[in-house]
This record gives sequence, structure tokens and C-alpha cells, in this order.
Amino acid sequence: MDTVIITLASALAGFIDASVGGGGLVLVPALFATYPQVLPATLLGTNKSASVWGTLFAAWRYQQQMTLQWRALRVGAVCALLGACAGAYAMTLVSSAVLRQALPLLLLAVLVYTLKNKHFGHVHQPRFSGRAQSWAMGGCGAVMGFYDGFFGPGTGSLLVFVLVRGLGFDFLQASAHSKVLNLASNLAALLWLGWQGHVMWEICLPIALANIAGSWLGTRMALRQGTGYVRWLFILVVAALLAKTTRDALF
Repeated sequence: MDTVIITLASALAGFIDASVGGGGLVLVPALFATYPQVLPATLLGTNKSASVWGTLFAAWRYQQQMTLQWRALRVGAVCALLGACAGAYAMTLVSSAVLRQALPLLLLAVLVYTLKNKHFGHVHQPRFSGRAQSWAMGGCGAVMGFYDGFFGPGTGSLLVFVLVRGLGFDFLQASAHSKVLNLASNLAALLWLGWQGHVMWEICLPIALANIAGSWLGTRMALRQGTGYVRWLFILVVAALLAKTTRDALF
């Protein structure tokens, strides 16, 4: 029964992740509730073992249907991977307690800004091109990769927001590009945690397959419904993340 519950949670997480990020909002709490006796680091590593496959599939699906900026993405992916490694190392040296307290305020600012600006993310108007876009994507990858390795919650959703606000992408393009960057940081975290022995390999196959299935449906819905759908799903996910992180910070 435990495996069935986690598998269903992984499918839902894959659906959310593929559209706007934030799938950890579903799978991580489900893992903690189902396996309370397991170390948190092991549960986080197990979450990565599923999400990395769903993210890979989503990135593949998006690149089949859309034109992605691969020159900039290659730079961004490398920076995200290196940033995640640096973040994971920093996590072993300092506490993330301050960031845990500050995250709800950051998410609240993101939510208010998105709701206040009704046309935010509706039009794809990149602010950079060529080498400048590569530098900008690299900066986004490094910062969000570091955050993912150091703390993690809401990385995918925050990355979508940064690409819309900072690089001028619409929500659909931002979601598609964020998958490649998030894949790099997820892979770095998985390799680090797996090397440390923090992965429940015995349940990885079913939750990975479920995550891919959810990712297939999530990308299908995003591509079919377009930017408006992704924007409103983004708002819902950020609101849910805000509620969860506020509770975590207070209790």
C-alpha cells in the first residue's frame, strides 16, 4: 500500500513539475508521511530519483514541440549543475534556517507581483539575444542551482518566474526552458545524495515511471492550453507553496 500511495503522489508531482514546477510540494510530504522513520536526506534523495526522470521527459517533449534557445541553455545547464554542487556543499557548512524563514516572504512577493500584473508572462519578448542571453541564462542557472542544492523547495516555480521577469519569456517558454536548467540541478543533487547513500533504490523504478507518466500529461496540457493555462497553474502552485512554507516556518 505504501508503494501505491507514493506512486500516485509521484504521478501528480510529475504533472505539476512538467507544467510549472513545484512537484516536490506533493511528493516530498508524501514521502515524509509514508516513511517517518527514514532520514530526511534519504527521502529528499528518493524524491530526486523520480523527479529527474520526469524532468528529463518534459524537457524532451518541449523541445519536440517548441524552439528552445539551446546555445543559452547549454551555458545555463552547466552553471545550474555547478551551482547545485556548490549549494549542496554549502548546506554541509551552514544552516538553512534563515532561508526557511525568508522563503514565505519571497513567495508572497512573487504571487502578488504576478496577480497585480495581469499581462505578466503572456507575451514572449526576450530581453537578450546571442551571447548576452547565454550570460543571462548562465546567471539564472547558477543562482537557482545553488538554491536547489542548498535548500530546494519551489525551485522549479521560482525558476519559471525568474525567466519570465528577468529574461522576458512568456510562461510557456519559461516552463519549457526551466526544465533543462532544473534537470541539471536535480541531477547534481541526485548524484550527491546517491553517493552519500541517501536514496531508497527499492522504490525508485515505480515512482520514476509514475513521474514520467504525470510529466507526459503535464506537458501535453501545457502545450495544448498555452500560456494562459500555465500562468494560472503557476499562481495556484505558488499559493500552495506559500501556505506550506509559511506553516513550516512557523511550526
